[in-house]
Amino acid sequence: MRNRGLTLLLFAAGIFANGWATADDMKLLHSERSLYREVLVYEAGDVRCICFTRFCRIGRQTCQDVKQPDRIVMNYPQMMLGALFVKPEPKSVLIVGLGGGTIPRALREVVPQARIDVVEIDPAVVKVARRFFDLGDSSSVNVIEADGRVQVKRALRQQQRYDLIMLDAFDHEYIPEHLLTQEFLQEVKALLAPGGVLAANTFSSSRLYDHESTTYASVFPEFFNLKRENRVIIAANGPLPNEAQLRANSERFEKAFDSFGFSTRKLLPLFSRKQDWERGARILTDQYSPANLLNLGQK
Repeated sequence: MRNRGLTLLLFAAGIFANGWATADDMKLLHSERSLYREVLVYEAGDVRCICFTRFCRIGRQTCQDVKQPDRIVMNYPQMMLGALFVKPEPKSVLIVGLGGGTIPRALREVVPQARIDVVEIDPAVVKVARRFFDLGDSSSVNVIEADGRVQVKRALRQQQRYDLIMLDAFDHEYIPEHLLTQEFLQEVKALLAPGGVLAANTFSSSRLYDHESTTYASVFPEFFNLKRENRVIIAANGPLPNEAQLRANSERFEKAFDSFGFSTRKLLPLFSRKQDWERGARILTDQYSPANLLNLGQK
């Protein structure tokens, strides 16, 4: 397997050093120990972030500009919203992982016709999103406190289908192992309506990259690979649009995305179909999913 040279800890250290603030600049606004993790809210200058480690040593979950709360600060939510270039008029959306609620708040503005369900396992995160990140208590965003995989299985039993599913669940280290496997992705695909779209937030550099890629490719043979600091995978339960269709769909969101502080024109070049992973890498399954070991650089 090709060595991508960055473990989770090194990747996170780069985010901390280059992306936001030093420890001396960070003011702690809130701290609590939940059943699942430590939930902290820091502020540095005009930027407020939720983190799951002290001084955000291992990345930031969500950040918001407190003076311009509609501006989307981090790159990964921008790329996740690029899923609308593939499915511009979703009537139903499922988001696994809430964080500070940036993505559901943005979707509420750009696709107000959509029913938005958000699954978050940690009640403390829901409370923080409402109190510190303007999620509010709107009927247009239905927050379900449950494990993401349990909720996917429940929705399948209830014969629900979604036009757009977004996977954005992280703990203090990485994506929980049971949300990385082939079986889980098969369940997610079964939950997609015909022509439905999946967007998944992952890392662009880690020893899991090849394994993740082959796992997604085993369920979705072709997908878009968008990269900045993170990697966002966008797949479909059906054929992917061509470049002209992507461009035409993106034009519908130019004004809205400008109001969020980023350009559709800068997102479009990120839509790559290039397979840049080792195709022989072992697929992650419920029986084989050593995600934490791989991310920590162990063999």
